[in-house]
Amino acid sequence: MNHYSMKGFMKSTYAPQVGCGRRIPHVRRVTPRIDGRITAKQSAVSKKTAATGTKSSGSYLNVTGFPFPLGPLTQRQTIRREIEKGVMWVFEQPQSLGFSNVTTNVRMVVIKLKSGGLWVHAPIAPTKECLALLKELDAPVEYIILPTFAYEHKIFVGPFARRFPKAKVYVAPKQWSWPINLPVQLFGIFPTGVLKNDDTETPWADEIEQKVLISSVGIGPYIEVAFFHKKTKTLLVTDAVISVPSQPPSLVEEANLIDAAKSNFFVKVLAGDKALEPVNGVPLQPDTLTPAVRDLGWKRMALQILYIVPGDLRDPTKGFAAIANRLIVGPILKTLVFSTEPELSKEWIDDICSSWKFTQIVPAHFTAPIKAGPKDLRKAFSFLDGNKSNTGSIFVKLFSSQFSYPDEDIKALDAAKQFLVNIGAVKK
Repeated sequence: MNHYSMKGFMKSTYAPQVGCGRRIPHVRRVTPRIDGRITAKQSAVSKKTAATGTKSSGSYLNVTGFPFPLGPLTQRQTIRREIEKGVMWVFEQPQSLGFSNVTTNVRMVVIKLKSGGLWVHAPIAPTKECLALLKELDAPVEYIILPTFAYEHKIFVGPFARRFPKAKVYVAPKQWSWPINLPVQLFGIFPTGVLKNDDTETPWADEIEQKVLISSVGIGPYIEVAFFHKKTKTLLVTDAVISVPSQPPSLVEEANLIDAAKSNFFVKVLAGDKALEPVNGVPLQPDTLTPAVRDLGWKRMALQILYIVPGDLRDPTKGFAAIANRLIVGPILKTLVFSTEPELSKEWIDDICSSWKFTQIVPAHFTAPIKAGPKDLRKAFSFLDGNKSNTGSIFVKLFSSQFSYPDEDIKALDAAKQFLVNIGAVKK
């Protein structure tokens, strides 16, 4: 995902407010429901999903972020899914960029420790709905974990921690923000400790292990802490890998999918005259969510999330087919982070794969859990094995199993990296 930092924090009342947003006072109640947009293919997931029933219980105001606020701005529905009975749950909310319709999910993982307390990884917005779902687990929150420097995961740690004042907060090392480098205390975060590589002294060390990546990529380091939950054989990451589902997450609003399927300004700019040609029978300005509209809207969203400027936004069929339902490294991180310091990145991945015998991966976005082991993770990062280019030679493309992003989709990111290298913002 794209990482955005804070501004506008220098207010006298920053401690209870900055970086947290506000819950909106209750105005009205609406009909209770679990998201009715879950498709037949998602029905197996929906059986494990719990949600409270009012729109107002998901009210939460957040207008912070740079250069655009992190949305949704006022409403964040929460769903909860049980990954391992009585042991591990994921809590998900929608996440979008500012005022756009481009939306995916953001995920918090909750693990019940042997002590009976809860270990919370990458907190999401503490709406009334979210807190009610957490309360149903009938266990105290003992530890709150910030596994990255990224704004989208940092922003809710402070307000979440204030709801559980007895919980201890641990953060990834070398925290920073941009364009103003602010201490985490100005985000309302007051850490008990800092996460260290292979730390055997953490209160959860017997159950959860951790490995830290600090990669100096330019204006600031990329920081991510991976965790291994021994009991469930689960690898927890934040943004390192993803798997984009063929269907949109149930939290993506119908209206956003319809808007994304329309022939909008960006489609017209990128496609030119072709923008006037319908795709797969979808009208240029659809007003109803049909299966074809859902499909087109989600595919466009996914490619914009991954590439920002994909090669063909008008008809994303080819580009989407190349990345869907497989374990991949997101192209932004692959291009701007992992390929920038390949030796260090490879060392981190090798350490994870040689030390932990995981059978599933839970990232902070898109599909989870992903059925995958060390071999699959190594394959996703195979671009680190001596071939730094995206496409490589014709020989590599024809005979190697290494995944490559479509040339037309990665082209804009490659150009963006070259520009950032030229101005000194990113390492070559």
